[in-house]
Amino acid sequence: MIDRSFSLRAHAKHGIVQQVVGLFNDTSRGERPVVRSANALFTPDSAIWRVHGDVTTMIIGGVSALLLQMLHPAVLAGVWDHSNFRKDMVGRLRRTARFVSTTTYGDRADATAAIARVRAVHSHIGGTLVDGTPYRADDPDLLAWVHITEAWCFLAAWQRYGNRRLPRSAEDRYFEDFARVGAALGASDLPVDKAHTARALESARPQLVADDRTREVARLVLGHMPDNPLAIPLQRVTMQAAVDLLPDWARRMHGLPASPTLVRPIVSTGALGLAKTLRWAFATP
Repeated sequence: MIDRSFSLRAHAKHGIVQQVVGLFNDTSRGERPVVRSANALFTPDSAIWRVHGDVTTMIIGGVSALLLQMLHPAVLAGVWDHSNFRKDMVGRLRRTARFVSTTTYGDRADATAAIARVRAVHSHIGGTLVDGTPYRADDPDLLAWVHITEAWCFLAAWQRYGNRRLPRSAEDRYFEDFARVGAALGASDLPVDKAHTARALESARPQLVADDRTREVARLVLGHMPDNPLAIPLQRVTMQAAVDLLPDWARRMHGLPASPTLVRPIVSTGALGLAKTLRWAFATP
C-alpha cells in the first residue's frame, strides 16, 4: 500500500512538472528549463533568486506587470506594431519568462548573451504613436518603465503568495539586484529600493493611457485559456489574482473589477494552493 501511494504521488509530481515545463519551454524546438548555475549573475542566497524562482508568483506578477506596462502608449505601440502577441501570446510570455530565468540564475555567459540579444532586437524597433510622437524600444525611459513594473509586480506577488515573506531590507536588496539587469538592458535612472520604486510608479501616472488597444491586450492576456480543460479554473484564479495585485488606479484605468469581498478569500486560497502544489512538485528529494 505504501509503495502504491508513493508511486501515485511520484506520477502526480511528474505530470505537474511536465505541464509546467511545457508551458514555459517550447519543447518542440528542444527548449529545456534554465539550469541554475553557481556562476550566475546573482548568488543562490540572493533575494532575486528566491523571488524569481517561484513559478506561481512569477506567473501572477508577470501578468500584472504586463497589464501595467501596456498603459504606457509607447510600450503598447512597440508590442502592438512589432510583435505577433495576438497570435502567439504563450510564446511571448515564454520568452519573457526565459529571459528573467536566464539573467537571474542561468550561467553568466548565457545571461550576458540573452541581454545582448534583447538589446539588438530593441535597436531595430521604433515607430510613431497615433498623435505623431516618435518612439523607440531602446528609449532608456521606456525600458525603465518596463523594468519598474516587472520589479514591483514580481515582488508584490511573492510577498502575497510566496512561502516566506521578505523583510524590508531584503525587499530593497531585491530591487537593487534586479536593477542591474535593467541597467544592462539600457534603462536609465532605475530605483534601487522599494520606496523609490513606489514613487517611480506614481510619477509615471500622467503619461499613462487606457484606450481600445490597451483593453484588447488585457482581454487577450486575461482571456487566454489553457488547452487542458481541467486547468481552466486554476487559470481563472491566477488571472484574477494578477488583477487584484494591480494598484487600484491601474485597475480602474483598465476597467477591471477587483475580486468582490466574498470572493477574495477564494482567489487568495486558490492562488496559495496552486503555489504550494507547484513547490511540492518541483521539490528535490
